[in-house]
Amino acid sequence: MFTGIVQGMAEVVAIEKKEAFQTHKLRLTGEMNQGLSIGASVAHNGCCLTVTEIEGEIVSFDLMQATLKLTNLGELQVGDCVNIERAAKFGDEIGGHSMSGHITLVGEIVDIIDTPNNRTIWFELPQASMKYVLAKGYIGLDGCSLTIGEVEQNRFSVYLIPETLQRTRFGQRKVGEKINVEFDPQTQAIVDTVERVLASKQLG
Repeated sequence: MFTGIVQGMAEVVAIEKKEAFQTHKLRLTGEMNQGLSIGASVAHNGCCLTVTEIEGEIVSFDLMQATLKLTNLGELQVGDCVNIERAAKFGDEIGGHSMSGHITLVGEIVDIIDTPNNRTIWFELPQASMKYVLAKGYIGLDGCSLTIGEVEQNRFSVYLIPETLQRTRFGQRKVGEKINVEFDPQTQAIVDTVERVLASKQLG
């Protein structure tokens, strides 16, 4: 389980490409590396990956073809950075919201509005998935637990404070880039339940 509170960014220092498979090597420092062991879960841009090798600060993760296709991790190049969060431990403070590390889909940045003290980013999603996007609700974007601002048709906005912009990749993101999206599981469960109830009443 993850909380959506990104601990920082880590640089991709090597990518080993094989058939339908890749190994990414990241440089993890400080608290991101502390007590890390093989088999541990670490979220990369919100996607849960397993540690396969540790050589000091250089940590390896294997990515299957499905992960490369369904997330923005397949677009990474050596020198890029990813948002990192270690798995939550029992008793940890949950400052964001409960997240699984399983990416639902990829959205696109369609507008960025900068003001002196914050940044507003607009994202576009397939229309069918917008039923899970509710104003003032939670959403996971590249591993960050964020509150949804405005919702319009097949797009929505979030407001980012300087701390988030400094700690995550959102300070460097540009229009047209792809973002990993994980919907809030509670919102998803409620919407799906209501849909099933309404459908059964119509059939009855």
